[in-house]
Amino acid sequence: MSVCTVAVAQKKTTLRKAFKKSFLIGAAINIRQMNGQDSLAKPLIANEFSSISPENDLKWAVIHPQPNEYKFETADKYVALGESNKQFVIGHTLVWHSQVPNWVFVDDSKALVTKEVLYQRMKEHIETVAGRYKGRIGGWDVVNEALNDDGTMRNSRYYQIAGDEFIVKAFEYAHAADPKAELYYNDYNMYMPEKVKGAVRIVNLLKEKGLRVDAIGMQGHWHLNRPSLEEIEKSILTISKAGVKVVITELDISVLPNPQRNTSANITDVAQNSADINPYTNGLPDSVQVALANRYKAIFGLFNKHKDKIGRVTFWGVQDGNSWKNNFPARGRTDYPLIFDRAYQPKKAYYAILETVK
Repeated sequence: MSVCTVAVAQKKTTLRKAFKKSFLIGAAINIRQMNGQDSLAKPLIANEFSSISPENDLKWAVIHPQPNEYKFETADKYVALGESNKQFVIGHTLVWHSQVPNWVFVDDSKALVTKEVLYQRMKEHIETVAGRYKGRIGGWDVVNEALNDDGTMRNSRYYQIAGDEFIVKAFEYAHAADPKAELYYNDYNMYMPEKVKGAVRIVNLLKEKGLRVDAIGMQGHWHLNRPSLEEIEKSILTISKAGVKVVITELDISVLPNPQRNTSANITDVAQNSADINPYTNGLPDSVQVALANRYKAIFGLFNKHKDKIGRVTFWGVQDGNSWKNNFPARGRTDYPLIFDRAYQPKKAYYAILETVK
């Protein structure tokens, strides 16, 4: 069946309905969508998705910029929006080395604090934020991106101060703040075997300490031809064998040339913009639209194959114009990584995904 035929046959179907019996289907939303300013996105968010994630507004630097200052206004609207749409609401993220204020790690003399001081600050932050939304946020990315690609621990200031014990403490505090919320470890490049092994090591560490971890989040910042389906599938199987669910947390597929030649989502990696890596400023050729649709179709075919192991698939953005990929790794690029275009219309990739359910 052609994409056009599917579009006609499935025009009354939504992603939310199509995947109801498979896994949650979600999108990350931004501040304008949380505040209701993006009126065109509002029906898409409500109708197409059974889960939502906050792009930035629950990160430490945004919600807790100063020791005695919390900014809950936008986060409150975000959670209320999910509740009004009867969606599973995700909290992203409690502990991350990026987008966290400097004061968390240093004392008055600008020296690194002791691990006891760090834990006190983490505990207060997690109790306050996760505790505020107890029973309302269904799952938390408790720790985000703590690993290097070879599976070793990232040398973040959390790690410099406390070693990998900071992960244990983060999960301990999160569970205490909301015992019923699902708890996740989340990272990018999770198609790499050594990195997946590192994430499984974290899961085992938490279990050894008697702590609950419900899933490993595989960020899906992928490309038209990388990683391979075989690499993705091996990671899904490895995570499942560790006794936890897989959640695909940040799915987008760049159609642009990749100057880094990898699938990194490390926001400190930058490149210089040029015509060579920004070729579609005036629109996406139909041949590339088809390639993107085929890539999404193949990936969702794999997800459907392993739906018993997957709890959620979340797109990182609602429509192409919202995507962070427009500015990564070079500012000013025009990318088309999502399944709704800049006019909020479904792309061929959208209908290709629906076809996988049939």
